[in-house]
Amino acid sequence: MTTVLIADDQPLQCMGFRMLIAGTPGLEPVGEASHGAEAVRMAAELRPDVVLMDIRMPGMDGIEATRQIVASGGRTRVLIVTTFDLDEYAYEGLRAGASGFLLKDARPEELVAGIQAVASGDAVVAPSLTRRLLDAYAHQVLAPSDAPASPESPLNRLSDREREVLVAIGQGWTNSEIAERFVLTESTVKKHVGRVLAKIGARDRIQAVIMAYDAGLVRAKP
Repeated sequence: MTTVLIADDQPLQCMGFRMLIAGTPGLEPVGEASHGAEAVRMAAELRPDVVLMDIRMPGMDGIEATRQIVASGGRTRVLIVTTFDLDEYAYEGLRAGASGFLLKDARPEELVAGIQAVASGDAVVAPSLTRRLLDAYAHQVLAPSDAPASPESPLNRLSDREREVLVAIGQGWTNSEIAERFVLTESTVKKHVGRVLAKIGARDRIQAVIMAYDAGLVRAKP
């Protein structure tokens, strides 16, 4: 059973989420938080598998709440829900440690699939959407460095091929696009991606994208 904590300050929105989750086999709503600080406290108490996190809430917003939940080191993963596609705050939420984001007007089956994906360790944001998001906002919030990686950098653990795969991930390429570019099978690409995530300590593909930008391996379009 996948447990879900709902963090949203809109009662009707909370009710809709709760009804959808409660009516889906394998999902269970375990609580509702109306602001960020309450979400952090309830996540620590209830240890849900997933927090469905709104960004704009009174007091502590969803970004800071996400940062604190992820920093606690627990198993809970955060799925951000936002009103606007390509909302700059959604990117900041991903950088804070969220495993992806969905729009509030997503179809019920998309929301359910997103919760299940996050609970299983996957990222929800599709590569094509990742590319658009980063192209639109990364230059505003990232300042990639031209300096070489320090000796302690996890990037130094990557083989040349794995480094190429990380750059491709950072550019928003799909596994099939990576396979075609490097003349590999998709199963081989999946293995490379898995090793890259493990070596750099990324929770998922989204965090790998952010690390690639932070390291200056990939730059947003001007």
